[in-house]
Amino acid sequence: MVRDNAHGHQTDHVNADAPWVDQGAGEPDRLQRLWAPYRKAYLTEKSADPFVAAPQKSDEESLIVARGNQVYALLNLFPYNAGHLLVVPYRKVANVEDLDIEESQEFMSFIQMAIRVLKKVSNPHAINVGMNLGGASGGSVRDHLHAHIVPRWQGDANFLTIIDGTKVLPELLADTRTILAQGWKEISAEFADEKGANCH
Repeated sequence: MVRDNAHGHQTDHVNADAPWVDQGAGEPDRLQRLWAPYRKAYLTEKSADPFVAAPQKSDEESLIVARGNQVYALLNLFPYNAGHLLVVPYRKVANVEDLDIEESQEFMSFIQMAIRVLKKVSNPHAINVGMNLGGASGGSVRDHLHAHIVPRWQGDANFLTIIDGTKVLPELLADTRTILAQGWKEISAEFADEKGANCH
């Protein structure tokens, strides 16, 4: 190890009394680092389409709440609020206008069902529904259409979110998936019973 001695000359030996100078890469900045190794899989799989890969795994592993013929609903892996759902077509399309009739109908039907389930299970004060369309829209997966359904409560953007850019989530994603999947089944069964009653 090379250090400057008292005369300003570099030496090849270590003086135990000399102050340690960090020679690491980079410059100090204002940021503190929070280590989140679970994000590694998300970052390393960025080249692959996570919405194509998700339905090929189990519902529990991919956090899928419900599957349809054309689309499916799953939890956002990095939610804004607990219960943040995504509705995604199986077929990889970038634009709403690229969906065919059947996909469009089930896409909207799943968005409506997601809202019903969140209202029943989570009792939110409001719900945001939105899509990021196009490369400049800010979405992280820009070439596979998906809709965000986010439950909202008064004060859910508190000082931690606004000042520190941090979100506190009160429940594990796996637990949220189980609750929402059960709610989805119950509401689907209610709709099926209503249709059956109307047919008689």
